[in-house]
Amino acid sequence: MTPPPLRPGRTLDGISAVLLPFDATGQPDFEAWATLVERTWTAGLTPAINMDTGYVNLLTPVERSLVLQLTRQLARGRRFVAGAFIQADHGDPATLYQRAAGAIHAAGGTPILFPCSGIQHLSASELATVFRSVGRVVPAFLGFELGEMFVPFGRIWDRETFLALLEIPQMIGAKHSSLSRELEWDRLHLRNTIRPDFRVYTGNDLAIDLIQWGSDYLLGLSAFHVDAFARRDQWFAAGDPRWHTVNDWLQYLGMLAFRTPVPAYKHTCAQFLHLRGLIPTAETHPQSQRRPDSDRPLLMEINTRLNELVAVTA
Repeated sequence: MTPPPLRPGRTLDGISAVLLPFDATGQPDFEAWATLVERTWTAGLTPAINMDTGYVNLLTPVERSLVLQLTRQLARGRRFVAGAFIQADHGDPATLYQRAAGAIHAAGGTPILFPCSGIQHLSASELATVFRSVGRVVPAFLGFELGEMFVPFGRIWDRETFLALLEIPQMIGAKHSSLSRELEWDRLHLRNTIRPDFRVYTGNDLAIDLIQWGSDYLLGLSAFHVDAFARRDQWFAAGDPRWHTVNDWLQYLGMLAFRTPVPAYKHTCAQFLHLRGLIPTAETHPQSQRRPDSDRPLLMEINTRLNELVAVTA
């Protein structure tokens, strides 16, 4: 696969998934979560809630609804993205996605259609029909390709499906989480040729330099250190080569956090935010996989270096 043309000096659309912290009793810590959401906006990034990083498929419908309503209260008109998740529901996927996306739009957010088993094996035309139906109830939404290394009901679209979805005007972008640089390059080639206004949001936490070729981002990795991502983005837009140094250290963190088993990255995120003093515990969702405490010295080293880079005067 030949990479698409480099696109340096762009202002990036950075969307950061927000971790939902847990307390020592295994319950969501919404107070700590709210501080993380606010830190994301303060850094200049757009928070994404009810995503994989927020355990959306492990939350109850009541908990997902509470996260959305709390975000609406915090936002005060500021932009946010929210996962429209229907995995635990029963019925027609189009109707269920319409309902979930409509609730997010009513709360002031941009819906992103989180994958589910109900659409995992639909044909290109069938999936396009579902997505097109969502475009009849909300003015704009995002699609989401998520590999099965993250969740067993994930799906990476084939080329035919991606092309069919590009024809839906209300679908203004899509997050691509295959962890494949070549597949994402192909998405960018098609976007550049067919629909240049369409946003490809990299979800490749193992190749966050894909911004060089025209991807924006919606990452779980950015939840670890929103300030470092914001500084990287600032230097990238300015053509300042220092962005490479920040990116290298963030990628080092990504390689450590997103190693097999990939879903355990959420516990790594909790460990990292805890050692930074940003959340009270390093606990993860009771059903989520865990990392060893032996990771902590490595995380501390990375954090020290990132803090030094962020502290550099722009």
